[in-house]
Amino acid sequence: MIFYKTADEIELIRESCLLVCKALTHVASIIRPGITGEEIDKAAEELIRDHNAKPGFKGYRGFPATLCISPNEGVVHGIPTKKEFQNGDVVSVDCGSYLNGFYGDSAFTFALGEVDEATMELLRVTNTSLYLGIENAIEGRRIGDIGFAVQDYCENQHPYGIVRELVGHGIGRELHESPEVPNYGKRGKGAKLKEGLVIAIEPMVNLGTKDVQQSNDGWTIITKDKKPSAHFEHTVAVKKDKADILSNHKLIEEAILKNPNVNSVGVKNTLTQAS
Repeated sequence: MIFYKTADEIELIRESCLLVCKALTHVASIIRPGITGEEIDKAAEELIRDHNAKPGFKGYRGFPATLCISPNEGVVHGIPTKKEFQNGDVVSVDCGSYLNGFYGDSAFTFALGEVDEATMELLRVTNTSLYLGIENAIEGRRIGDIGFAVQDYCENQHPYGIVRELVGHGIGRELHESPEVPNYGKRGKGAKLKEGLVIAIEPMVNLGTKDVQQSNDGWTIITKDKKPSAHFEHTVAVKKDKADILSNHKLIEEAILKNPNVNSVGVKNTLTQAS
């Protein structure tokens, strides 16, 4: 069942999403080669709890942490560890919060130090595809229009692999609600989009093969060929003419510009980032 949100409920989801982005902004300000996943996870949890909210992921289906931290070939669902990040790593950080009865969800991939250009291009293309998907999150279109926009840009216009096993999702009183939002699809197919639908759009794009596997920890999803993956996510509300982006990556990007250990990602063209 798809749950459509009222204007007041959307504002509560926005509050939760903005708190997520505050946590990710704090991560952006401290992440660097030499810091560990456990350290940034602790910092994010403290910030979320300081705002009278709860981490959205910790304890969810048994997940042990506040952040999903997935470096390099990690796609998603990585468990924070004591291993220090290295110069040249790319690190996907996914965060959720639960505030005032509603969840927020957003993700960003950070490029640390001297990252090779092929991987930086993957990050730029993946980030751009997120906004191309969002452009289709308007009333009257269908779920397949979002997936097609992401897939066409990443797989047809660029030589990357879209992960099939993991998708975006509805969000609200539950972290994962209907409908699923794949990053691939056909125009005009899937559930019809109506105003009041709130969804998390999250392209997961691999430098090489689209194929993934689960690592031995039972959580982390990694690329089968061990090549890097990128992941960016916004929570958006479907509107009549233009999607309302409830999360805010501008805060994260501003923090990156102040951190000499992190490279700015940006997008590939002049897409308007109403974020």
